[in-house]
Amino acid sequence: MIDSYNLSHPKMALFGLQMLFVAFGALVLMPLITGLNPSVALFTAGLGTLIFQFITKRQVPIFLGSSFVFIAPITYIVQTWGLPVAMGSLLCSGLVFILVAGIVAFRGPGFLHKLMPPVVTGPVIMVIGLGLAPIAVNMAMGKTGDGAVELFAYNDALFVSMTSLLTTLLVAIFAKGMYKLIPILSGVIVGSITAYFMGMMHAPEALAATPWFALPTFVTPEFNLTAILFMLPVAIAPIVEHVGDVLAIGSVTGKDFTRKPGLHRTLMGDGVATSVAAMFGGPPNTAYSEVTGAVVLTKMFNPVIMTYAAVFALFMAFVAKFGVSLQAIPAPVMGGILVILFGSITVVGLNILIKAQVDLNNQRNLIIVGTTLVFGVGGMAIGNKDWSLQGIALCGVVAILMNAILPQVKDDPESLKQEKEFVDDVLSK
Repeated sequence: MIDSYNLSHPKMALFGLQMLFVAFGALVLMPLITGLNPSVALFTAGLGTLIFQFITKRQVPIFLGSSFVFIAPITYIVQTWGLPVAMGSLLCSGLVFILVAGIVAFRGPGFLHKLMPPVVTGPVIMVIGLGLAPIAVNMAMGKTGDGAVELFAYNDALFVSMTSLLTTLLVAIFAKGMYKLIPILSGVIVGSITAYFMGMMHAPEALAATPWFALPTFVTPEFNLTAILFMLPVAIAPIVEHVGDVLAIGSVTGKDFTRKPGLHRTLMGDGVATSVAAMFGGPPNTAYSEVTGAVVLTKMFNPVIMTYAAVFALFMAFVAKFGVSLQAIPAPVMGGILVILFGSITVVGLNILIKAQVDLNNQRNLIIVGTTLVFGVGGMAIGNKDWSLQGIALCGVVAILMNAILPQVKDDPESLKQEKEFVDDVLSK
């Protein structure tokens, strides 16, 4: 086995490029869905990773990329108030990470589990996937994400989207080695080639007119209190996701990163990276599970490798022709991949409930999970035209409040027995 800590710098650079290759598909997919600039996303992913490494004293082999959790709120805020306001809201969501990091440093990480146990985080993450499902289906059928405009003929769009979906599925299940880690990238490539031969891509003209190198189109954030209040609760899910990622990479490397450099430092690194990304017009950052998988497969535990991955991402951000090529990818290509991706997010939330053995026969748990899901999927909104709380933000607040307010009551064993006998009797008939 190769000792990654004793590699020469050229070899570490090569492995760093490989890590970027693994992260690339998901990294640019999120900005393409939300209308952000993929070149800016590459820039902020590279810069964010370097910031994370600085704050964590370059001890954790993590690469930061675009977070899918924020797709729905970004889309809504961009449509309602514009892109600069969305960036201002994301900048403030990064401050939530920093606030939580301060509390963790003061009180220890145990309070996070008390505030957001699996009965809270599970349904909230499920709502993220289920709430985004219409976007995936609309794009797969050749429409815009909101379904308002038909971009491509239905039959053509469906053929391309299902080609992307099938490719992603086959690579994820049957591929071996490093190829198994790039199902999204494989789906994008095959789907784009299919779309090109069906006349759905018109990139050559724009590509020829674009210079090789140019400064990415950065966006300066603006601040709107209503949009900020809408965005802040969404940070709950990525904080939970962050803790899981840190524990996962720790189990892979055999190190406890929650103690050294400390969970407060990793949260701080993620939060600062997200806020800085918003200052440039980039999507919020999160640790990439794809890269963690690549670390497991290659045993490349040296964080310096992630430094090289970040440097390559920064370089690619200034290759203008590359950015134009990414923006030319048709919506159906993305739609097919998003069907799997958003479904996977939903299953992650479900898996949290299963692994924690959350008892849904318990009325308290049933009420929290059920109410959260119906609010999220049903589109519940609280407020007025000037200010409203809805979607993931509303679900996060409601789930946390119900968990804090509802008393812990153990169900009477005799009542549970009678309930089971009743259900069995009904099913037998």
